[in-house]
Amino acid sequence: MPTTNRPKKKQGRDTAVQGTNDSSVVSKVSAAAQGYFKDDFLQHFVCKVARRAPLINRGYYVRWRAVDHCVRRFLQVTATCTKRQILSLGAGFDSLYFRLHADGALDSAVVFEVDFPDVMRRKSALISSNMTLRGMLDSHAPSTTGPLFVSSSRYRLLGVDVREESQVEEALCAAGLDWAAPTLILSEVVLTYMETQRSDAVISWAAKLLPQSLFVMYEQIHPHDAFGRIMQEHFLKLNSTLHALQQYPDTSAQRQRFLDKGWEQCVCLDMNDFYLGLVPEEERGRVESLEPFDEYEEWHQKCSHYFILTASRGCLTEQALLAHPPVSPVPSVSPCWSPTALSVQTVPVSMEGLGMASTSVRPGQLLLTGGSSRGGRGAASSVLLRGQEGWRLVSVEPSADLGVRLHHTATALPGGGVMVFGGRSSPLSPTRGLLRVAVDPSGPAGCLESEGGATVCVEQLVCTGDPPSPRWRHTATVVGHKGRNFVCIFGGKNESEAALGDSFFLSLDQQHWTEMPVGGAAPEARHSHSACSYKGGVVVFGGLSRGGAPLGDTVLLKPTERGFSWERLDVQPPPVPRYSQCAHVCGEKLVIVGGVWLHPDGVPGVLIINMETCSSVEFSLDTSSVPWPLMLQSFCSELTDPEELILVGGGGNCFSFGTHLNPQILNLDLRPALG
Repeated sequence: MPTTNRPKKKQGRDTAVQGTNDSSVVSKVSAAAQGYFKDDFLQHFVCKVARRAPLINRGYYVRWRAVDHCVRRFLQVTATCTKRQILSLGAGFDSLYFRLHADGALDSAVVFEVDFPDVMRRKSALISSNMTLRGMLDSHAPSTTGPLFVSSSRYRLLGVDVREESQVEEALCAAGLDWAAPTLILSEVVLTYMETQRSDAVISWAAKLLPQSLFVMYEQIHPHDAFGRIMQEHFLKLNSTLHALQQYPDTSAQRQRFLDKGWEQCVCLDMNDFYLGLVPEEERGRVESLEPFDEYEEWHQKCSHYFILTASRGCLTEQALLAHPPVSPVPSVSPCWSPTALSVQTVPVSMEGLGMASTSVRPGQLLLTGGSSRGGRGAASSVLLRGQEGWRLVSVEPSADLGVRLHHTATALPGGGVMVFGGRSSPLSPTRGLLRVAVDPSGPAGCLESEGGATVCVEQLVCTGDPPSPRWRHTATVVGHKGRNFVCIFGGKNESEAALGDSFFLSLDQQHWTEMPVGGAAPEARHSHSACSYKGGVVVFGGLSRGGAPLGDTVLLKPTERGFSWERLDVQPPPVPRYSQCAHVCGEKLVIVGGVWLHPDGVPGVLIINMETCSSVEFSLDTSSVPWPLMLQSFCSELTDPEELILVGGGGNCFSFGTHLNPQILNLDLRPALG
């Protein structure tokens, strides 16, 4: 009968939610072990330490940093109070009490922790059996029945279901909570696992009963984009549905939620704003130097899907609110949307890959090199051929090894052939050497034939002069000066530099790295930007700065009598800063596709910048007929005719939620945007 199944289903969901505590504490231990933050006590709550990926370590660092920032601020503003409290809801195996006690920060403060009885029973047993933890309690009266599993003068452990308000209130009263004392209420990814009506009730209950309090909450937002979809599916598979996301999908909705539920003031920041605005630059530099890292797109998307919120009641705790607005280097720019959406259609060719490079070698023939897929990183190359029956993908074996390359460039040369430069195999291993690649569908003698008749010939380019340092996430663009052709290498990053701002010129007829005079104010150092040939020079857009902030500037490198000169365009309305996009010049219009931005809702579609009028407009994408989710980052795009783009690859590692790779090649119709 349905009525008899409900308790079992509820019990199963509760068990799954409790399981998120176990995986979370292992990830926190990993981040602490790598030096992201100091916590000598978390290790006592896990059976085995496991090292997580750098992306997960960073994600748990910013969570820890945000919560710690709020806790320390509360303790600072209440330092003169004779009594103050921390009430941690859904505390799990958090080590907050032990950290604060070791730091001597708990003077006149008592920590109350509330979670499921089974969780607190396990935590109490771990504390009892561990000399270090047990030694930090002035008294320890463990209970096998609860709800008060640990009772010490500064630490109370209660096993109560947070959803049961009357039981929680009764247990806290019995444990000695002073409802009138200044209280910090802490909720780290707890309320979202409850039905929204129940979590709203907890927020209202706390506001009603604690008149001098600060509520600190860390949870997820933005459920509707590709990353949000994958995030929700992950928790759904764990039987831990994220409930509040639908009704409160962004920071403004979460802020209004608390104001509507009885809180007097509220500040809510996503984790990009917190990290870039409230974590000092020196501390960011320390964290970013701990492990090799090159997952910027995934890092920023993870941070855009989590928030830290502070809500206050009473004049005292008002001082502990998060600063707003934070001093962030990323301007909050709203996109100027066109009412027209551009159509994206599926091309019946399966192709996955991240960090590939592409170039059009002749009409109807695209070369794809490098990248990574589910099978790992490799040097495989492919050729996309368009015939009467449409596109087909041909795998090829080059005549020489292209090396393992991600985030490199493949530049079509005026005299034929393709120049492959840069890239990396890992964030510590840039790929060296400069290659010239030729694709011939007829299979000339001396080249290794591939399936379908196409051949790929690879030769090492030996050039004189001073070459650029090895790099990846750079651009390589053909420019012209006084009838001579050059390839301009600009920006990028390497294993020691967060972003490069230099430019180099390779003379194609002399195969010589040539020093060219470059005037004007050089643009900010960057990587993951776009650069297109334009009127003999280059038009550069966006990218990620040395400080880790997306850029939204449009800069021209223009030929002059002596060499080249930089000139910044004042585009209005200002485009939303972004990086990891593709770009193309169609007449006098710069077409920018995809990428990653931080502030606006939704995801980048197509930005059109009119180079003559310096105006811009954003077009969303109609993806209703393509596999969803679609992630346009770390992908390739090429113009296949003046008003049509083909999109290949893309996707990313979505934090701890799994990797998503776009499964098929897509076609993007630009006609409505270029008309």
